[in-house]
Amino acid sequence: MRKLFALMLVLMLLPVAPVFSEDAELPLPAATLTPEEWAKQSVGEDSPLSIEVVPYDELPPVVEGQHHYLLLCIDQWVRDARPDGINVPTYANGSRKDMYGNTDGIVLLTLDTRAHRIMLTSFIRDALIKKVNLDESAGDKYGRINRVYNDYGPEALCQILSQHIGVRIEKYILFTFKQIANIVDYLGGVDIELNEAEISALKYTVLSGTVTDPNGHDILSGGHHPAGVYSFRTTERAASYNKGTEQRQKDDDSKVIKRTGGCSAVLYMRIRKFGGGGDFMRTQRARKVLSLLADKCRTMSWDDARALANNILDNNNKTNMNLDDMVQAAEYAYSLRECTIEELRIPMEGAVRSHHYAGMATQEINWPYCREQMADYLQNSFLVADDEEDDDF
Repeated sequence: MRKLFALMLVLMLLPVAPVFSEDAELPLPAATLTPEEWAKQSVGEDSPLSIEVVPYDELPPVVEGQHHYLLLCIDQWVRDARPDGINVPTYANGSRKDMYGNTDGIVLLTLDTRAHRIMLTSFIRDALIKKVNLDESAGDKYGRINRVYNDYGPEALCQILSQHIGVRIEKYILFTFKQIANIVDYLGGVDIELNEAEISALKYTVLSGTVTDPNGHDILSGGHHPAGVYSFRTTERAASYNKGTEQRQKDDDSKVIKRTGGCSAVLYMRIRKFGGGGDFMRTQRARKVLSLLADKCRTMSWDDARALANNILDNNNKTNMNLDDMVQAAEYAYSLRECTIEELRIPMEGAVRSHHYAGMATQEINWPYCREQMADYLQNSFLVADDEEDDDF
């Protein structure tokens, strides 16, 4: 269970970026194109292929035994939750206003208690989506998926994503970076193998006293720090290097949460410009941390599982799950705690291409193809169940 929640919460730190977009009538592609056919479709800079989605009332019911939870992380350390029932935040001139943060991580956690599987499906930050059921009178409108929460709320994001991937999603939990750091600290920190490029990146970003090299030296201290396994831990005096006047000490104490091993682990997961690979390597780093936490948390008692569920309920920015819902999810996860976690990234290779749209960089996705792959991914649960029906779970 701890393995599951550590995994699901850390992986949420996927790449993000702020942007928005609008358009009208767009050229329609063929119904479901293969990756090769789809890649040949030619459109103008501000005219992406029309996005075909599933009408919400035509979404299939959730498969028996499968439980879906949308895990979201906004690109802010501290930010008030978006109130319910408000319009799109705008400035006086009518332009969009980023008031509540953009979802920096979007991960769908699927617990399959029938087939005994745990599945994590991550979505890239700048995926171009169709903003369905938001303003029907305006015709087709398009935008980046990471801005839906700020503009319309988490329920709208659940609905839009459901229609794009063909899976009905109703439960969500949304976090800030600070809340993710708190949960990593709750799980005891993590030991991460760093290469030279990652060390160079972290030497100027992590917090004093929270990351030590294989020789036990603070990564921020002078001298050479070799590649190897680094310890990310919270220290009681992590902020002591900044002591000064009494007022400065008070200011420093008020920010002590930002000097934790969990915070530095978040900074590690968000490295993008060092070592190449950009957002794809950032995702891989998040998965590395995820895997390490899973390895160290393979066993725990049910009491510990409930305690972790309570901790998550206390450390979130917004959710439509109550304590009973959280405990129920914990029970599902606890029963699957020995499972290997399976991962899927949408878009998969061959189903995405860069596209400049409405003055911003986006990723145009072959959504019908991704829906087919998603359905196959989830339906294979029953092949697994058939193969392992005699196992003792």
